[in-house]
Amino acid sequence: TLQGWLLLMGPYGCGKTHLAAAVANAVVEMGVEVIFLTVPDLLDWLRASFGGGDESFEQRLNEIRNVRLLVLDDFGTQNATPWAEEKLYQIINHRYIHRLPTVVTTNLLLEEIDGRISSRLQDAELVTRVHIYAPDYRSPVSEEVRSSISTLSLLADHTFGTFNLREHEKLPPEDRATLQKAFDAAVAFAENPRGWLVFMGSYGCGKTHLAAAIGNYRKGVGEEPIFVVVPDLLDHLRAAFSPSSTISYDRRFEEVRSASLLILDDLGTQSATPWAREKLYQLLNYRYNAKLPTVITTAQALDEIDPRIRSRMMDRRVCNVYGITVPAYVSRGEAPPKRRGAPRRGG
Repeated sequence: TLQGWLLLMGPYGCGKTHLAAAVANAVVEMGVEVIFLTVPDLLDWLRASFGGGDESFEQRLNEIRNVRLLVLDDFGTQNATPWAEEKLYQIINHRYIHRLPTVVTTNLLLEEIDGRISSRLQDAELVTRVHIYAPDYRSPVSEEVRSSISTLSLLADHTFGTFNLREHEKLPPEDRATLQKAFDAAVAFAENPRGWLVFMGSYGCGKTHLAAAIGNYRKGVGEEPIFVVVPDLLDHLRAAFSPSSTISYDRRFEEVRSASLLILDDLGTQSATPWAREKLYQLLNYRYNAKLPTVITTAQALDEIDPRIRSRMMDRRVCNVYGITVPAYVSRGEAPPKRRGAPRRGG
């Protein structure tokens, strides 16, 4: 329909450029004039016009500002000189004021973009914003995935098949029933991750095993969940402030809060500083509002959890809470439990 703007955001290799080019090609087939340029090339094209060729600088700038559809690929990879920032702002502001159809792709977060341009990209009435979280298709294991803070690989043996339902222990039936219900809920969530799932119980009751089993199942179907112990998560966020950090705090925080599946283990064991409480609330509040699949384990009672987070856990439209009341499991060297009830992946 060539109405409004389209902003495609995501890491390198996720498909942004392919989608933008597909839009451009479809519009060209409609007989509409299109300019498709990477932002560094656009700036080079403008600079070249200072040399006095067939087109003057003003003619070329006006062509870009007024073309029926402009596609700006790789926004943010340009050299951020004052001249470059000013020219880009002039182009984008002109198209914003006149509501001219525009497609922009970027691997930057909005917070990393020039504030004048970012404010226009956040206009929900004009701009359709799409986040793409797929890893780089050109690499089986992308750099972003390799650098993830997830520790799920350390728990590769925590699967549904290796989970012990403790049927041969002399446990009260009502306690064993809580373990079975939690197991069934974990299997169902693994097959169809929606909303939040919270496991509560004492240390050693099986919470972490079930949470990791969900993560390992989703990893097995091609997803890249983030599994992280809450104190470790906060350490990673703090470390991002270091001058030697290879990743900015904003990018690290965005990686976690926007994960396709986030598994937070041992909520409540972190240092309860105001900063830690605020970061956890911001993270979980974002995921709550976006209804992003989230698994949480905690040994705390509900009344011991930050009231702001607790209120979200108690929203039954989004969150299911399972208390596990069995005592800590103690291995006695018995043979591994039989595989049971593990979800089957479609072929």
